[in-house]
Amino acid sequence: MASDQDFVDYVCEQAGLGAALSYRRMFGEYALYLDERVVAFVCDNMLFVKPTAAGRALLDEVDEAPPYPGAKMYWRMDAVLDDGDRLRQLLRATAAALPLPKQRASGKGAGKRTGKR
Repeated sequence: MASDQDFVDYVCEQAGLGAALSYRRMFGEYALYLDERVVAFVCDNMLFVKPTAAGRALLDEVDEAPPYPGAKMYWRMDAVLDDGDRLRQLLRATAAALPLPKQRASGKGAGKRTGKR
């Protein structure tokens, strides 16, 4: 089941990060970007955050699951969605712990993201 645009909009609104948080549709699902880093995926209308030590320090419990078949384990963050402050802190901590993406060779569409917020 592909994720709904309404759910992605809800996640972005709850995070309260404005234009700093963007998303890109990929194969019917979405990748969320903060500070040019992929911090989470929205798959099957569920939020999956990349695991980092900095993010783990902010959470009591984590439910791990792959966001899509064959993926690494991510944190499924259903419980955090209704707590905007906690979600915002988690996404910021995750982005800060991740390296910047490597620059891709410029070409048609390289680096272009849709759904810029």
